[in-house]
Amino acid sequence: MIAYLFPGQGSQYPGMAKEFAEAFPSARAMMQEADDFLHIHLSKTMIEGPEEVLRQTEYTQPAIFLHSMIALKHDEDRLEPQATAGHSLGEYTAFTAAGSLEFKDALELVYLRGRLMAEAGKRSSGTMAAIIGMEAARIAELCEEVENNTGQIVRPANFNSPGQIVVSGSNFGVHEVMRRAKEQGVRIAKELTVSGAFHSPLMQYAADGLREALQSTDIEEPSIPVFSNVTAEPVNDPEDIRTLLVEQLTSPVKWEQSVKNMYDFGVREFVEYGPGKVLQGLVSRTLSNVKVTGVEKPKVVAA
Repeated sequence: MIAYLFPGQGSQYPGMAKEFAEAFPSARAMMQEADDFLHIHLSKTMIEGPEEVLRQTEYTQPAIFLHSMIALKHDEDRLEPQATAGHSLGEYTAFTAAGSLEFKDALELVYLRGRLMAEAGKRSSGTMAAIIGMEAARIAELCEEVENNTGQIVRPANFNSPGQIVVSGSNFGVHEVMRRAKEQGVRIAKELTVSGAFHSPLMQYAADGLREALQSTDIEEPSIPVFSNVTAEPVNDPEDIRTLLVEQLTSPVKWEQSVKNMYDFGVREFVEYGPGKVLQGLVSRTLSNVKVTGVEKPKVVAA
């Protein structure tokens, strides 16, 4: 069985999707369609930068979504998948690939999602940090201890792979978890460059705004199982999809468990579509006896 995977924020870079735009008129048309629909210079920012603009959440999210969709549409060697999943933002791409969301509806949602998350970050200042080399249960305990001791919010945000957890919350709360983790001998505790405390209760403003938009968006049952970030299980019912996409903003991404559950479902080949190789690395660190590949650039060379 094959599963398609779609990356989330952090995979962007100036020059993303450039080769597709050069090789395929249809890829250029998709980029122009996105520019016209969103009324922003998305494609120019993707290809030329500058990086500080591309790194802004309201540009980052539609850029990664668009790159992933272009890569998927222009992979002439692609095989039919039996499952799909996306990391955070990438979950919208997964639902689009599975036929639950129309391209334009998903594009509009991820653009809105980016703007809402940026605004939530301004209203409730926070940060995130990667903790490498500590058990997930111990990190969860550390977060709980800091919250109880200080009253500052800090929660596990991404369970990415064995020994790689991201925490999210108030600046003080995250820094305190980092300090305590280092005291206990953790190999790496590194603050991430983000505009807010994603996947924590500090994103409630964004969740409320997104709930309203999702209620007016047509969502169909997916044609293949889509493994949810929130539950790590397949979700089929459109109302459940709406609920989980809202909950996702304030809940941890259970990526490691999703990958393991896809394996138990029968998946033995994972293909990541879009910029970077982050998910390929996470799958390889989670499972040993599977095939992991990616489609970031076209296989044909522009004339």
